Amino acid sequence: MSHDEARKIRLIMSLRGRGIVSSAVLGALERVPRELFVDPAFLDQAWEDRALPIAAGQTVSQPFVVAFMTQALELTDRTKVLEIGTGSGYQAAILARIARRVYTVERHAELLQVAERRFAELKLHNLHTRHGDGWKGWAEQAPFEAIIVTAAASEPPQALLDQLADGGRMVVPVGNTSDVQRLVRFRRHGDRIEEEKLLDVRFVPLVRGPARADGTQ
Repeated sequence: MSHDEARKIRLIMSLRGRGIVSSAVLGALERVPRELFVDPAFLDQAWEDRALPIAAGQTVSQPFVVAFMTQALELTDRTKVLEIGTGSGYQAAILARIARRVYTVERHAELLQVAERRFAELKLHNLHTRHGDGWKGWAEQAPFEAIIVTAAASEPPQALLDQLADGGRMVVPVGNTSDVQRLVRFRRHGDRIEEEKLLDVRFVPLVRGPARADGTQ
């Protein structure tokens, strides 16, 4: 058994011990090679349960948070998912191993291009990408049974709530970047939105509009 394989097994066992009980989620984390999504400088930490920096001042989330958010979406192989914040592509790849179709939006064009190459390498053909403003979602493909936001919104984005199908779930970190944010699950019941607070997290902010070509906000 390789060193990475042993680390992966330890990580999966640790996640199970922390309440990740979905076999679909654990299976996806086992099948997606996280080392493909981290900066080469941090390759030795790919299977540790920690967030790691990537380009454009972003991060690849720690595996526990990825697993927890994915489990909270209650996905099946029939689910149509919207992800806001493609980043390295790791979370999207996990979603694509479980759900029927995944639509992911990223404001940094250079991050999206790198993620798209990773998706192609993994032959994830049920994954669709867009360079754009995550606050606006992907209205042309709505409604979605599940929406996941991988950056902290100062308030729940109304456009995303509007794109949620009846019975759909949205998981999003809410709060100012100076504070500890709260991961919240919103569930649509007709015209009513039910809100459930899940746990404290820390994410980079969800910024409005696509990033400029020079990488500035």
